[in-house]
Amino acid sequence: MGLRIASWNVNGIRACARNGFFDWLKAAEADVVLLQEVRAETSQMQEEWLAPFGFGSAWLPAQKKGYSGVGIYYRKSVCGEKPELVRGLGFPEFDSEGRVLGVAVGKNIFLSAYFPNSQREGLRLGYKLDFCAAFLEKIESLRKQGYGVVIGGDFNIAHTELDLANPKQNLKNAGFLPEERAWLSDFVGRGYLDTFRMFEQRGGYYSWWSNRPGIRERNIGWRIDYNFVSPELQHLVRGAQIHPLVFGSDHCPVTLDLDV
Repeated sequence: MGLRIASWNVNGIRACARNGFFDWLKAAEADVVLLQEVRAETSQMQEEWLAPFGFGSAWLPAQKKGYSGVGIYYRKSVCGEKPELVRGLGFPEFDSEGRVLGVAVGKNIFLSAYFPNSQREGLRLGYKLDFCAAFLEKIESLRKQGYGVVIGGDFNIAHTELDLANPKQNLKNAGFLPEERAWLSDFVGRGYLDTFRMFEQRGGYYSWWSNRPGIRERNIGWRIDYNFVSPELQHLVRGAQIHPLVFGSDHCPVTLDLDV
């Protein structure tokens, strides 16, 4: 069976809905859709958004209204009516911000992850690195339970100089700090696979652009949205893409095709 996983930081599900999100969802042929920065509770969504086009959904909002939050759409014909969920990391300081939500499909778990932004002058760098450590602990625990793990999300880290348009100008900026990149290098060193890089080694492919005029048109972007798989799933990966021509957010969707 083939599965398509899509991950998208929608920068507000309500705003993205006004800008064509559900048209995209209907056409995308995805089986699991991992959303970040939803910035809404279900009570603030239209009822038809919760189960559109044969999908079920799950949500983990932040306690702070209008902030952060993750969600998942899952195709009921693939995942069942009420699949097993993973809600958070088990650490209140992270889970209160609505950053990790997972759905189980057989012996694989698909996680939507919204990593913290380390902010200007590294104001939240310590918090972010603590989150990274807790996140790794969680997925290693899931693997010990026999699950393969797929992680789709906004890592808020451009890994290498190939992953942003202006690396030299951003060496001291959030998302490209040495500590963040070192953690992601360690993550990859543990065997987790950046699936897009399995197929494309060149630069110039980005998933986020500033809203400043002309930036996206000139493709001055960052690749900070990823689909990773745990090493035991490597042989199932059939393709991975970035979709820069899909609008509706300052990020674009990234997709992964798996044989499972």
